[in-house]
Amino acid sequence: MEILLQQIINGLVLGSMYALVALGYTMVYGIINLINFAHGEVLMVGALTSWTIIGLMKDAMPGTPGWVVLIVAMVISCVVAAALNFVIEKVAYRPLRNSPKLAPLITAIGVSILLQTLAMIIWKPNYKPYPTLLPSTPFDIGGAVITPTQIMILGLTAVSLATLMYLVNHTRLGRAMRATAENPRVAGLMGVKPDMVISATFIIGAILATIAGMMYASNYGTVQHTMGFLPGLKAFTAAVLGGIGNLAGAVVGGILLGLIESIGSGYIGTLTGGLLGSHYSDIFAFIVLIIVLTLRPSGLLGERVADRA
Repeated sequence: MEILLQQIINGLVLGSMYALVALGYTMVYGIINLINFAHGEVLMVGALTSWTIIGLMKDAMPGTPGWVVLIVAMVISCVVAAALNFVIEKVAYRPLRNSPKLAPLITAIGVSILLQTLAMIIWKPNYKPYPTLLPSTPFDIGGAVITPTQIMILGLTAVSLATLMYLVNHTRLGRAMRATAENPRVAGLMGVKPDMVISATFIIGAILATIAGMMYASNYGTVQHTMGFLPGLKAFTAAVLGGIGNLAGAVVGGILLGLIESIGSGYIGTLTGGLLGSHYSDIFAFIVLIIVLTLRPSGLLGERVADRA
């Protein structure tokens, strides 16, 4: 029972990170029908930028409390990632908006490889230890443990999701996003600027990806130039699982995928008689993807056009 509880806690932490990244995929897809495969690399750039900022702050201001360093690093990294995603959209995707579907998809993969290579040149290809900024004493919950970092991850995810839902459903920008998702041409006639809305969507996606990237780095204690690929791919799986283009679907898909992966990795050794170890946990995400695409291609919650934003 304790193992199950521990895996559920780990699954919620992992799932909340997937949910944040999946929201970026879903928002962009909902508005311009593009799967932005460079999204995982934006997560990686955000995490590596925060690693650099934390290193500089620790050298310049050694006595600063960990949470202050974390907040400053997060704000600066979000600005860097948002600027990067804004430029990617303007340079790589905007000129291809009316071209065949395949062109922006291939461009997205190209941008992803380009960002990985640039990150490798700037930050060097070795693994870097990510500093622990919060207390590391874990709390005991019914035999399972949860660290302050994991509590921060869950709290930050809840705040980010609540903010995003409010933004999309109760603000002028949210209304403009929903209108652009439904029909960009008509929205343009009504005074909405589709280009501005699309740029804003990419910026919001980048901020969520950066927060997820920093959580990922804090949770696993390491950063590297290829770290965005697998979380990006799994978050895409989560978005498809919940119903791509559907905000609630991305959150449900992310948390479900995190739980499936964690609980699966906890019991895979027992189920296969020791043949497969917990390091095979990645296979669960993609088995789920295959099953969902076979049985219910529109995802668990389906795609609701009015909510695509």
